[in-house]
Formats: sequence, C-alpha cells, structure tokens
Amino acid sequence: MKTLLRPTSGKRLLFFVLIDSILSLVTLYLAYLLRFNFHIPEEFFQSFWMTYVILTGLKLLSLFLFKNYFIVWRFFSFVDAKNILFSHLVAYGLFVGIYLLFSSHFAPFPRSVVVIDFFLSLIFIGALRASKRFFSERSQASMLKPTLLLGVNSNTATMIQSALRGDIEYYPSGIIAMDEDESTMHAYMQNVKVYPLVNLEKIIEEKKISSVIITQQLVPKKLKAIVDRLNYVGVTDIKQVKLLGNNHEKLEDLSIEDLLARHPKDLDLDAIKNFIKNKSVLITGAGGSIGSEIARQCQQFGASSLTLVDNSEYSLYRIGEQIKKAQLKLVSVTDRDRLAMIFKEAMPEIVIHAAAYKHVPICENNQEMAVFNNVLGTKNVIDVSIENRAEKVVVISTDKAVRPTNVMGATKRVTELYANNVETKGTEIVAVRFGNVLGSSGSVIPKFKQQIEEGGPVTVTHPEITRYFMLIPEACQLVLQTAAIAKGGELFILDMGEPIRIVDLAKQMIRLYGKEDEVEVIFTGLRPGEKLYEELLLDESEQKTKYSSIFIAKPTKYDIVQLTSDIEALLEAKDKVSALQNIVPEFIRKD
Repeated sequence: MKTLLRPTSGKRLLFFVLIDSILSLVTLYLAYLLRFNFHIPEEFFQSFWMTYVILTGLKLLSLFLFKNYFIVWRFFSFVDAKNILFSHLVAYGLFVGIYLLFSSHFAPFPRSVVVIDFFLSLIFIGALRASKRFFSERSQASMLKPTLLLGVNSNTATMIQSALRGDIEYYPSGIIAMDEDESTMHAYMQNVKVYPLVNLEKIIEEKKISSVIITQQLVPKKLKAIVDRLNYVGVTDIKQVKLLGNNHEKLEDLSIEDLLARHPKDLDLDAIKNFIKNKSVLITGAGGSIGSEIARQCQQFGASSLTLVDNSEYSLYRIGEQIKKAQLKLVSVTDRDRLAMIFKEAMPEIVIHAAAYKHVPICENNQEMAVFNNVLGTKNVIDVSIENRAEKVVVISTDKAVRPTNVMGATKRVTELYANNVETKGTEIVAVRFGNVLGSSGSVIPKFKQQIEEGGPVTVTHPEITRYFMLIPEACQLVLQTAAIAKGGELFILDMGEPIRIVDLAKQMIRLYGKEDEVEVIFTGLRPGEKLYEELLLDESEQKTKYSSIFIAKPTKYDIVQLTSDIEALLEAKDKVSALQNIVPEFIRKD
C-alpha cells in the first residue's frame, strides 16, 4: 500500500493531466454560464464538446511543453506561475487561430467565452498548483522559530524563500531596516513587514522573536552594538548570511571573529597581485596559521611556483592538500645545509619567513629551543636567501618584540635587528610586526570556545589584560601589501586598531553561546613573561606610508659584525636571558 501511494514522476503527470482536464471542463462550462447569465441557450451546446476537446488538448500539450507537469508541487514558484501564463497564452492563441480557420464548424459559438475561460482556467489551474505550497507553508510556520531578519536586500528575500520552502528552521516574522531609507520603512517584502531599527526591542517582544538572521554585512562596531541589544533582551540565537563562491549564500552562527574583525580600508589587492604574480615564492612555517594563509593568498594572486617549508609533517600535509601544485619540503629552518639545498632547487624570488615558536609560556619553559629555533632559524633563512640572491625576504614579527618581557618576544626582537642590519648584497629584507590573529592555533579564542562548550569556567589571566586582534586573511594580505612597497631594511608595523580587554572577549563569547547563567569567568594570574598590555611601537617616531594601515618604525642601528658575534654568544650561552638582554637592553623579564 505504501509503495502504491509513494509519489513518482509518472503518478504526478497522470494526476495533473486528469485534474487539469476536469478543471478545464469546469472553467469552460462556468465561462458559458457567465456569458449567458446562467441560462445557456440550447443551440450553443452544439460546439461545447468540440471546443472543450480542442482547447483542453492544446492546453495540456502546452503545459507539458512548458514543463508544468515536472515541477515538485510543494516548491511551486513564481517562475512556474509565469510558465502557466505562457502556456495558456500559447494554447488559447492556437485555439483562436484554429477557430479563425474553421469558424464554420464552431457555429454557433460565443467568442467571448474564450476570453472568460482563459482567465478562469488561469486562476483555477494556478490556484491548484499554489495550494500545496500555501498549506505546507502555513503548517511549517507553526513549527519553525519566529525570526527577525536584519537588513533589506536580496539576501533577505533569499532567506524568506528558504524559510517558505522549509530549507531552514526559521520563520520570518519581521524585517528590520538597518539604515534610514524611508522608502523601505513599514513596507512589505514577500508579505513580511519592514520595521525601523529603533523598534528592534519592541518587535522582538511583540512577535516573541527567538532568533535573528543578519542578512547584510555590518562593520564590527555596529555589529557589536546590535548584538549587545539582542543579548540584552534575551536573543542569543543569532545567525548571519555569508557569501560563498558563485554568489551562493550560507547561513552560519555569528562568531566572535565577526565581532572583533577589523577590515582595513586600504587593502590594495592590485599592488599585492603585481607583487606576487608570476613570482616563485618560498614560505617557511607554511603549515601554521599565518604561513598557510599566506600560501593560499600567493596561490590566489598568481605565484608561478610555491615551495612550502615546515617541520611538521601533518601541518605540511594539510596545506599540501589545499595547494596541490606546491612543492612540500619537510625540514627545520635550523638545518642550514638542508635549507640551502632547498633554496638551490627552488631559487625563490620572494621568501616569507613565518616559522617560529610563538607560545609565550612554552618558550619560557624551553628557552634554549626558543632561541635556537627563532633566532638561528631566522638567521639561516636570511643568510641562505642572500646567498641565493632572493629578491625580497619578509620576516614575520610580533608586538611582543616591543619592550619584551619574555623570551619569545626577545628572540623576535633579535630577528628584527638582524633583518634590519644584515648586509643584504641586493636582497631586500624587511620585518613586519603585528599582534594576535583571530582563530590562529595559538589564539585564546579556540581555548575559550572549548571551555564554554565544556561548561566552563573560562580562565583569564588578569581582569585588565588587553590584546590587539586582526583576522588572519586580512593580516596576511597586509603583510603581502607591506612587502610590495618595501625597499629593504625597514621594520613595518600594521595598525591593529584598538586593543581589546580579554575578559570582555570572554564574556562576549559566553553571551554568544547563550550561557551567561551557566559559565563563569575566573582569573588565574599572569603567567611568566606575560604583559598586561602589548605594544606595537618602541616610540612615537614611526613614519607613515601611503597606506593608513601600515607604518614604518624608526630603525635601530646595530653593527652587524657585533650583532653576529652577540648572536653566536647567545646560541652558546647557558643563561639565555642574560645573553638576550645583552642584545636587547629593553628586555626586562617578568616572572
């Protein structure tokens, strides 16, 4: 019995042909009744059945040709409605042609019946097609989450259609206009009313809104203000529409990265493309958060070849799966001989050095390896690049190199000094300094997510600790943009915006998860070498570039012969802190 009732394309075709035939009979008879004021003269019935057979045959054929018998009933759309109109125009147009050619066979025939029947048939057949969707949408609405859409645009229309089709579990109960365009105020979009932003809380209360979908891109500051308002009235189920490739949309949870993202207004993609296109590029630390994103960017901007270097087999494998044509080299940057062999094979024009140990507490507890990897590794990359006449070397540095209070920051400051003072022999060598990137392997955000998902508590070291943040893709694009304008010997600083209190970050993430009453924040105390506030500049003497997001720090001169000697002494020293302080006098270690 279940098999018999299961819908198939053949059963659907038979059902609609039968129903359309019956409806055509009803509409034609009703057209006769309306034409003769419900008293049809006997002589006009002589042509009724011939008219019905010809007109219905033409109609069924036309509906078939316009694929009206192949639609899924519950997904009936505006396009299908247009096809019904076109099929009727064709069918009734052909009938009129037949009538004009063979009018004597139809006598007597009331010609106005054709016009009346055209509209009746269009209404009846169209209503039949729309009925399933109408009733299914009404039943779905009672089971879905009442939702407010923020934004008036094409994405809003797409979300409404997705909800009506049952593709998402949200039912649009209202739309909030995010700007002051009066033409949209109190208007309707696919039968959903548009309200001004000022009425946000009122609409949420009146319509018992439990979810919100943000359909347009907002600057982080405005987005955060909206989210704070939503959280205040108890709405924590917040989604946003993200654009994918080929103009497709995807509905995703609002993330803390969306709230903290700082989108530089002066990204110059043309400058990056001209810098990277048709160049051979070698990237160290290519499996890490920064290195892998730079690798993807270089592929996107048309690098002729990519050589990816990392000492982690798994990390190298992951990025290799994304960039199939890249040359994968499993090697530590501290292995100078092996590194030199790779450079001779690849002959890179551009070298981007992202390999480093970056986790402050681990570097504090493993000082010898931190110095060995960060200082010797960077020196090896720079020296080998010069020997192989690379055009440009970009060394990735950190805000922790400014007045360092830990071993990791001090080692990065040493690498900045070496990059700025080494004899380059024509190779342009620059260092680029920036703060934390959102979502990196060493970022606090993945840690907080895990703690919240496990029910807490969320651990923060100090109530006043702050950090700079930037999205990984944008930080990497700015690094490449910086490299494009570099001439060699500079230390560049990326503008990271305003620093953010980590405790505020933790509380915002807890609110996003809707667990304010379940998860608490506890303070664990500063870890060895950890600062309350990170800095990006040693002083205020930075120079501006043509890009507002990129600055040049005042250079620090250091005799390269003396620096090389001091680095050798650092590598041999048992007391790494004292040896680092010899090179970086401003390094004051905090225990």
